[in-house]
Amino acid sequence: MNLKATLVFSIVLFFSLPGKSQSVSKADTSGLWTKISPYFAPPPAYQDKYGEFRSPLKFYNGKEVKTTADWAKRRKEILNTWNGMLGKWPPFLKEQQLQILESVKKDGFTQHKVKFKWTPNETTEGYLSIPDGKGKKPAVITVFYEPETAIGLGKEGRDFALQLTKRGYVTLSLGTKEASLAQTFSIYYPSIEKAEIEPLSALGYAAANAWYALSHVTEVDSTKIGIMGHSFGGKWAMFASCLFDKFVCAVWSDPGIVFDETRVAVNYYEPWYLGYYPKPWRKRGMITADNPVKGLYPKLVEKGFDLHELHALMAPRPFLVSAGSEDPLERWIPLNHTIKVNNLLGAKNRVAMTNRELHAPSRESNEQAFLFLDYYLK
Repeated sequence: MNLKATLVFSIVLFFSLPGKSQSVSKADTSGLWTKISPYFAPPPAYQDKYGEFRSPLKFYNGKEVKTTADWAKRRKEILNTWNGMLGKWPPFLKEQQLQILESVKKDGFTQHKVKFKWTPNETTEGYLSIPDGKGKKPAVITVFYEPETAIGLGKEGRDFALQLTKRGYVTLSLGTKEASLAQTFSIYYPSIEKAEIEPLSALGYAAANAWYALSHVTEVDSTKIGIMGHSFGGKWAMFASCLFDKFVCAVWSDPGIVFDETRVAVNYYEPWYLGYYPKPWRKRGMITADNPVKGLYPKLVEKGFDLHELHALMAPRPFLVSAGSEDPLERWIPLNHTIKVNNLLGAKNRVAMTNRELHAPSRESNEQAFLFLDYYLK
């Protein structure tokens, strides 16, 4: 995206999204804003705390970002720098249609098993669920280790696609089923022997191609497509939405939103995330002297990069961190940096976090996430 396009994107999106300011609640006849507004306010102990994270509102040469035009240039700098480190994406597969393999009529919706190319050399299968009724509908892509869990065939509380379909969304449930069974988990382009893109970025690219395929579905309003995932899927949803700006909003469920080597599940250093190198791979687990990490990840840490810079690419698009054990309350510190970017753009209520004790989603945390999506997509 060039500078002019970035400016146009930011301006158009800012005025098209709800929640531009607190005054939006006056027009919120459904009461949704009243329910979700507490999610957007850091606790007093974390208000205006920025920690040691490098400010996204400073160019890498130290120059401050003072205007929206400055931010457009800075956003481009962040995106180009990260893509340069993560690896360049191939061209998007924009024109393909989802191929329907089989269809099953359910109570209130139709579930299709579908197939499409999510990289130039890899096809995947997933589940497209379309609620009954005429007219265009908002849509959400859900991502996880495999596509069955989100449609209700896995662990309790992770049936995001099923629940969202029942709420009136078209959903596309995706997952890296074969790679997960092989314990390689991710996408490796063009091959696992010689990947040219960090696997977590390749997942983002795959989700972008899924966006294009979903946007061609007759029942989908392509201006209202979001993405949601938990844990592995939370990392996937985060990278997809930050690096691909056609996702209107996103929910990241307890991915570990910044690097944190004290948390076993915040393992961005693993070869299937940001620490790729050709096999044989390190033993899975925490970093130790006997089990060091390789690849890009240690270079990112050494140079002071962290994921809050990617969060800032969401501005002014809204996102919710549905946080559990891996994203405690102090994660508001990196999130405050994106709030500050949104303040510069004149955009309020774009960064939200809910908190629960456990890593697993709960009924309450899911309802909070669905209300957030209802507000920004419906």
